[in-house]
Parts: sequence; structure tokens; C-alpha cells
Amino acid sequence: ARALTPQTAETDAIRFLVGTQSLRYDNQIHIIDFDDENNIINKNVLLHQVGEIWHISTSPADKGVLATCYNKTSDTKVMTCAAVWRMPKELESGSHESPDDSSSNTQTLELLCHLDNTAHGNMACVMWEPMGDGKKIISLADNNILLWDLQESSAKAVLSSSTALEGKGQLKFTSGRWSPHHNCTQIATANDTTVRGWDTRSMRQIYCIENAHGQLVRDLDFNPNKQYYLASCGDDCKVKFWDTRNVAEPVKTLEEHSHWVWNVRYNHSHDQLILTGSSDSRVILSNMVSISSEPFGHMVDDDELSDQEDQHQEEKIKEPLQDSVIATYEEHEDSVYAVEWSSADPWLFASLSYDGRLVINRVPRALKYHILL
Repeated sequence: ARALTPQTAETDAIRFLVGTQSLRYDNQIHIIDFDDENNIINKNVLLHQVGEIWHISTSPADKGVLATCYNKTSDTKVMTCAAVWRMPKELESGSHESPDDSSSNTQTLELLCHLDNTAHGNMACVMWEPMGDGKKIISLADNNILLWDLQESSAKAVLSSSTALEGKGQLKFTSGRWSPHHNCTQIATANDTTVRGWDTRSMRQIYCIENAHGQLVRDLDFNPNKQYYLASCGDDCKVKFWDTRNVAEPVKTLEEHSHWVWNVRYNHSHDQLILTGSSDSRVILSNMVSISSEPFGHMVDDDELSDQEDQHQEEKIKEPLQDSVIATYEEHEDSVYAVEWSSADPWLFASLSYDGRLVINRVPRALKYHILL
């Protein structure tokens, strides 16, 4: 397995979706519910009969709707296609009841619509408009950026605009992220060693970070609280943080992994917490507090302080907190292809390695209280 996503629209129950990559069997989507109080993982399985799942993403507005990019073999050729699906009604929201016998009641996903199968090439990923009503989707296919409108009950996808990467050689997107800022009018994409920003209204390029990494850029993520900040990671084993207003140099670089970094994710609530996953089989949680929205820690109102504390507080304010690696998780024995924060609990995250192992971890308690108090 290499595809993992939180169920974005589910903000009460802790829930992740995993897509499998099996050549021998029908592929599946596993709905993973984590019961936090009893420390139990419950699982429901949905059949995804069309092929190996390379990427999975969920609607920000509708708990039952998701999109997958999957391989389809037709006459000796393998294509990566994308489609939008609905899960069965009873599985839409996170429940803690485990099915009695999961083998007998495996259910199938309902196909809502295809995102144009072959005209634009192989699909790399599908992104939902982050703050939207779940009706706008962007897909990246080879060198094309395609903006889709999902029509009535998502049963039809209409291509509303598109643009293509121009240049020498065979240009191909590897990944992209839709920015939650600027009224959701910007996305960032990665192709080869380059990161580009695009305006979704004009479909024009707005910034370009050439040679953002020494080798292929694998993944991107936007800081949820600081509108110009973007993280990237790649095959040069590095994670870099950019201010998109000045792309000459990264603001910070992390060099903790010893192999390709597949994934980088900002915490949705506390943007100093950064998760990365790599084919060195490790997940690293970093505290990038100097470039976060609270670089000097939690600000305290003057009224709350006595004179003595006041002086102490002023000394504290001058000194930014230090960036550090908080924890390295080594529960995986194979390449970690995905790390994701829970949509419901900001202190909880999941990681997935190629051998199909899913690990759920928490931010260390001491750090949690340090951030909160």
C-alpha cells in the first residue's frame, strides 16, 4: 500500500483511508477508525475493483465522497486514471462498531464519475478545493493541470479550465497541493526538480522555484497559518521550507533523512509541527518553531503578569525558540510512502509503509503541553 488520507470532512472521529496496491487480488480501500479511548483500531473494507491505488483524497465537504488515482491495464498499456467514488451510506461517518465478520460483508464503492480517462495522460494526483463545497477538483495528468466542476451530486465532472507545462523533454507532474490561502485561488505543483505556483483563475504560473531540490521533488504542503509558506521534499533526502515571495533561497532546510523523502505534512492546528516520511523506513516529527506562526512561543497578555514576571517575560520574548527533531519513529520495516495528520485530533498521525503496515502515533505529551500551556 502507498495511498493514505485522513477523511477530511470527518472532524469528530479519528479516521483514515488506505488504498492497496496488489497485482494478484482485487484492490481495496480500508477505512481505519481509531478508538482513542480504548486504543483500538477498527477496519472496514471496500472493494476498489478497477486497479492498484496510487493516490487517494477525500472531499472536504462530504464524508462519503473520495477520489482515487489507479492503474488500468488495457492492451499491453498501463494507464493511470482517476475517478470519484461514494462509499456506502452506513460507512460514511466514523463508527466504533467493528463488523462481526468482515470477510462476508465486503462492500463495493459506487462510481460517481471518471475524471477523463485517457485524453490528458497519466493522472498523478487529485486535489480538492480545501475550503470548498467539494465541487471543485484539480487533477494533474502528465504535463496538464485540469480544473473540474463536479455537477449534480458529483455524478458528472465537467472540465472548466486547463493548462499545460511547456518546455523541452517529457515534462510530468509528480504531485501538487491546493493552497488554503488567497481564497483558494492558488496551487503549487512539483515536476522534476522544480516547484511552481499557479493561479487557478487565469491558469498562469505565478512563481517558479527552479532546482528546488537536487533531485526529483516528491511532495509539497502549505503552512495552514502563514500564507506564503510552503514545504517541499525530495530525492535529495532534504525537506525545504520556502517563502513564495522570495524563492531564491529556502528559508530553512532539514537534512534528517538518509533516503528519498516521500511526504511532508504541516500540522493543521500547530504549524511548527512537521511530519516527514521516507524510504529510509523512518517517520520524523520536527518542531520548526522559528518559521511557524508563533516563533516566540505562546504570547501572554501584559495584564496577566506581575512586575517580577514582567522582566522575566521580556527576556523570554527576545529569544526565539529553537528548531529541533522531536522524535524519530522506527516502527516501519519498509519505505514509508505516506504520513498524514488526523483531521479530528491535532495530536495524532498515521504513517503507511509499502508492506501495508499502518502505524498510528501521538505527538509526545510533554511537547503537546509545552505548545498548549
